[in-house]
Amino acid sequence: MAVAETLLKKALEARKNAYAPYSHFKVGAALVTPKGHIYVGANAENVSYPCGTCAEAGAIAAMVAGGETKIAEILIVADSKELIVPCGACLQRILEFSNKKTKIYAANMKGVQKTFRLSELLPVAFNEDLKK
Repeated sequence: MAVAETLLKKALEARKNAYAPYSHFKVGAALVTPKGHIYVGANAENVSYPCGTCAEAGAIAAMVAGGETKIAEILIVADSKELIVPCGACLQRILEFSNKKTKIYAANMKGVQKTFRLSELLPVAFNEDLKK
């Protein structure tokens, strides 16, 4: 659980910088690559709601900007009573850079509450081979 605890610490730090003036629902994410590098993201809302960015998408974009394209594990944290998991679009984004066995940690302010495999949250993923 050492990786999860490190990711939690980084995601909580990123969450502090979330831009959530409309929902006031701040989310942080942290992922680790197979090389051991950690990338973080925070949600960034927009008055035109579809234009906002999820924390997971931010972390993935940071990873790509850092020159990497593989997620080993990812954690999402928010201050909520209910357990949060990535939205459908972010699950598809995570799959693009990982595999169905990738661990996804769901956390709140008390710590990691549950660990999922990507296949549990996205059992029938869109994985059409568009490179044909």
